[in-house]
This record gives sequence, structure tokens and C-alpha cells, in this order.
Amino acid sequence: MSLRRRRQLVPWLLIGPGLLWLVVFFAVPLANQLYVSLQTGDPETGYQFTWAFGTYVDAIKDYHEQFLRSIGYAATATVLCLIIGFPLAYYAAFKAKPFMRNLILLLVILPFFVSSVLRTVSWQLILFDDGWIVARFRDVGLLGDDGRLLATRTAVIAGITYNFLPFMILPLFVSLERIDRRLVEAATDLYASRAQAFRHVTLPLALPGIFAGSLLTFIPACGDFINAALLGTPKQSMIGNVIQSKFLFVQDYPTAAALSFILMTFILIGVALYGRLLGTKTLMESAV
Repeated sequence: MSLRRRRQLVPWLLIGPGLLWLVVFFAVPLANQLYVSLQTGDPETGYQFTWAFGTYVDAIKDYHEQFLRSIGYAATATVLCLIIGFPLAYYAAFKAKPFMRNLILLLVILPFFVSSVLRTVSWQLILFDDGWIVARFRDVGLLGDDGRLLATRTAVIAGITYNFLPFMILPLFVSLERIDRRLVEAATDLYASRAQAFRHVTLPLALPGIFAGSLLTFIPACGDFINAALLGTPKQSMIGNVIQSKFLFVQDYPTAAALSFILMTFILIGVALYGRLLGTKTLMESAV
């Protein structure tokens, strides 16, 4: 084999294992679920492939509330994660000493050492009707005597925000840490205030981290079902709860697969619009 030929094969040898992994564990299951979504039948008589595109129409018509609720909860949690995570990431990147920076990052990733189910169950204890948090809310008048936080929309959004907060903080920290401090100093030397330097220098350069953190938070939050199941009621059920029920209990596999593809399509469209809004090309150039 010639040297030129070997050089042409090297890239394929390097990406081969990863590409094979994606084909076997992503592309093949995805194609299988697309095939399942176009079937009709029931668990007793079995399912047959019939090009049943009507399943998608029925899925949207029957579960549009859960779709909208999932998107609303995920978007709210993403905004809250950004509001909470940006100051923390900013402090860790710009102000904290090395020891404190490492400690902050350790505390951010520490929850990942515990199961997400256990972390969510802990919120049941925090928001318990007779707990300290609810008692203080009642003391200041934010809740009535019979008011509660558990089994409400607030509890579900709080659980989602907590569970996905690290996915926002870490990309923000990486993006902020890469900013050249001399650019901020140059802005202040040119008579810009700290607020103006932040708005015109720091924030634009942090956009790649905001973009990545938003995606890493919003996308899995849309399909989340644990928080709604443990912290909410059927009134707060998300589309992930419906898909789980269809797959595991009702065994309506075509509808479950159709719901999954609809959710994936909505997310892809949303990501494309979000990337266009922020300027994907600019973000990619800033990240390099």
C-alpha cells in the first residue's frame, strides 16, 4: 500500500470506532423507532407496519399540553440556571483564587456522584409541607396556611433547575476563563465603566458558553420525567412521563415512538432558531 493511500486511511481509522459506535447505538435504534412509529396494532395481536402517519397527528392532538408544558418548564429552568450559574461561573473565572476556584468546581460536579433519583427525592424532603422552607414561606406571607410547594409546578421547575444547573455552569466557566483579561482592562482604559466593559466585552465573548450551556440544559430538560413524577402530580406531567408510560405500562409502542420523534423535531427546530438568533457562525469563530 502506497504512503499516500495510508495517509488517506489514517483519518478513517481514527474516527472509525466513534463512527461505528454512533451507527450501532444511535442510528440503528433511531431507524428502528421510526419504523415502530409507523406501525399499528395492539400488544395482544401485535403490531404491523402500515405507514401509519396518522399516529403523529393523533399524538400531537392528544398530548399537545404535555409538549407545551415540557417546553415551558425546560425554558424556565434554563433561564433560572443561567441567572444562577453566570455569577458563580464569573466569580470562579475572574475573582476566585486557585484553591477557591477548584473548590467551587468540585462543589458543582459533586452532585453527579449521587443518583439523580436520590437528588430529586431530597427535594421532596426540602419542600415537605411541614418542612422548614414551607414554614418560612408561610411566615413571610408567600404561602397561605394551607399552601404548599411540593406537588406543584414550582417544585418541578425547582427540581429541574437544580439537577441541570451544573450543565450550565461548566460551559460558562470554560468560556469565561478563556477571555483575555487585557481586553477588559483596555475597555476600562478607554473610559468604559465596569458595566459597559461587561456588556460590550465580557458578555459577547461569553456567548459560546451561554449557547452551549443553554443547549446542555434545555435539551435534556425537555425529555425529563423524574422531576415531574417525584415532585409533581399528573397535572404537572411532562411529555417524558407520557413516553415512559406508553413504553413501559401501556405498551403503545407506535405512539411512544411518534412522541419521541415529535419532541426531537421540536428540539432540533428550536436549536436551529436559537443558533441563528445568537449567530452560530460568530459563536463558532469565538470558540476557536
